[in-house]
This record gives sequence, structure tokens and C-alpha cells, in this order.
Amino acid sequence: MSGSCQPKMSAADRLRQLLAKPELLVMPACYDALSAKLIQRGGFDVTFMSGFGTAATRLGMPDTGLISYGEMLDQGHNICSAVSIPVVGDADTGFGNALNVVRTVNGYHQVGFACVMIEDQVIPKRCGHTAGKEVVDREEALLRIKAAVDAREAGADILIMARTDARANRGLEEAIARCQAFVRLGADITFLEAPQSEGEMRAYCREVPGPKMANLVENGMTPLLSRSHLYQMGYKIAVYPLSLLNAAMGAMVEALTCLRQEQSMPGLMDFKELREMIGFDEYDERMAAYQSQLGDIASLPKE
Repeated sequence: MSGSCQPKMSAADRLRQLLAKPELLVMPACYDALSAKLIQRGGFDVTFMSGFGTAATRLGMPDTGLISYGEMLDQGHNICSAVSIPVVGDADTGFGNALNVVRTVNGYHQVGFACVMIEDQVIPKRCGHTAGKEVVDREEALLRIKAAVDAREAGADILIMARTDARANRGLEEAIARCQAFVRLGADITFLEAPQSEGEMRAYCREVPGPKMANLVENGMTPLLSRSHLYQMGYKIAVYPLSLLNAAMGAMVEALTCLRQEQSMPGLMDFKELREMIGFDEYDERMAAYQSQLGDIASLPKE
């Protein structure tokens, strides 16, 4: 009907639309609201809240299960509120048993995530490209994903990304078998972490149906293949989980060295551009618009 209000598309539906396009989704990872805004400003259609980056920047600690569900949820709320692009949220192991997973999925949906990633590591977990990882038995891994899918089917409008780290100590065959089972349970996206060769990546793409994500860590275990190569192989998403954090930390270390040595700091952004990117200009424009309405409000008839 003409003039009728159209319902706002959910974050999950926006991500579903992106996944339906015949192209590879390039997904830089964020770790706070500002990095998420920069990703959107850079023209990217989706971002990923990295557990590694969030633990590092919020706690100054490694991604070894030290950050809590509440801290991740709070960070996710800030990130999702700062951007209009879909955000995929790292939810580690779901933060407990099957009922914890249900609570986690519902919580991630409520703060605005488009997708939640649940993995099969033991608790406490470790970053995917570090030593010492262990995974739970396949049955428990499947129970976590079933609980996540149940939460989605019960009304949480959010996609489920099912991740396995089984390649590290149980082999590629087991990792692929888990991904196949995740798909049968209803996972929307699978993520086989840290394949160690192009042949392993091809085997995963060949044997597991549905959208798949490649995790591209600079100097990590997985080959850094071109995007066209990844798409031709069968991947749907390429995530760059540490690129921004790595670049930011390198720049800060260099700036601190220059400050200590009383040297000029290279690569500094102009202060005007800095203010604009953070949002001062937009704030001032919106405030001016409200100020301009003061006269109209003052002229309203009094009761």
C-alpha cells in the first residue's frame, strides 16, 4: 500500500543477502566501536568482532578464555551500535554447557549481531593459530551447535557459524566430519580453522556443503591465497582477524619510540581528519540542526 511503513531489515537478513551474492565477502576484524566504524567507512560490507582483538584491547590479555561472556557482550553492543553493516561475533565455546550456548546466542542476537560463532575447543579455549589447543569430543561439539540452532529456531534471528579446531590434534578427516555434521544440524556457515595447505583447504571446500569461511592470519598456519583463488576454491568469506590490530599496535609502538627519542612521528593523521573520522563534524551538524529548531519550539502556543 502506498505510504505504508516497510519493516527494517534485520542484521541477520542483511548478512543473508550478502551471502547470496556470487562473490567472496571480505571481512576485516574489528575489536572496538572505532575500528568497526573505520571498516564500514572503508567500504566493507561486513565485519567480525575478534575475540583475540577484544581480549587484547579490553583486558590487555591473550585470547585464552580469560575474557567473559558479559565483557564480550558489552563490547559487542558498542560495536553493533556504532555501524550499520552486519557484525559477526566471536562467542568462543558458548561460555559453558548447552544452556550457556542458548543464553549466549540469545544475548548476541539482542545486542545486534548478525551471526554468532561457536567453536569446539575445551574450556578455557586458545587462539586458533597458537599451540596447545584441545577440542571436546565430537558429541559435545555437536551438542553445542544443536543448542545454538535451537536458540535460532526458537526466535533468535541470528546466523550460526560452527567452527572446529580439530585439525590441530585430531586431523583433517575429523575436522571435515565435524563440519559435515554441523551442516546437517542446521549451521548456516562452517569454519574449519587452520588448514595447513592449499590441498587441505580444497578438501574442506569439496567435501563440506554450504558457506565456508577462510581465516587469513598474517604469518599464521593457513596459506594466504588470493581472494579470487579462495572463491574459485569454494570459500564464501575471507576474514582478516588481526590485520587492523597488528597495524595499530605497530604504529603505536613506533609513535612511542619517536616520542621517547623526541623525533617527529611519521604517518600521523591531520587533526581535522581525525576529528571528522571520530564523528565530531557529524555531531556538530546534528546539534546545529536542533539549535535551529529552538525558535520554532518557542513559538508553539502555550496551554
